[in-house]
Amino acid sequence: MSNPADVPRETALHVRDQCLCLHAQRAARTLARRFDEAFRPLGLTNGQFSLMMALSGPEPPPMGRIARFLAMDRTTLTAALKPLERRGLVEVRPHPTDRRSRVLLLTRAGRALLARAVPIWCETHREVESVLAQGEADRLRAALQLLS
Repeated sequence: MSNPADVPRETALHVRDQCLCLHAQRAARTLARRFDEAFRPLGLTNGQFSLMMALSGPEPPPMGRIARFLAMDRTTLTAALKPLERRGLVEVRPHPTDRRSRVLLLTRAGRALLARAVPIWCETHREVESVLAQGEADRLRAALQLLS
């Protein structure tokens, strides 16, 4: 006898097969593991690579802008920056015109490591996209951007 509070098996199967959030999470975890493995020789994670890429422009961006770009709260961003700071790859400095704000700066060592990581990203990304049919990667990016 089933408990009246139990979710019917058909519902569980429907959610398993249709839930965009579940499918996006599973794909994101799979991709994260693949890129983490690729970046391991450099001592980077895929998240650190993405964060460093976001800091690679000519001007040090404010912390809030990077948090929004990466869809992180500031506390999570601060935690993500700590290991990069300890390694001397990133510096957090006061904003030049607003002392209450902080800007994020890739150091020379950070830029050098990022330059070594980019070819790894390119190769791994090429491998990932090769699994998808022609044009699917572009459609997937477009669909994901609609959701973010």
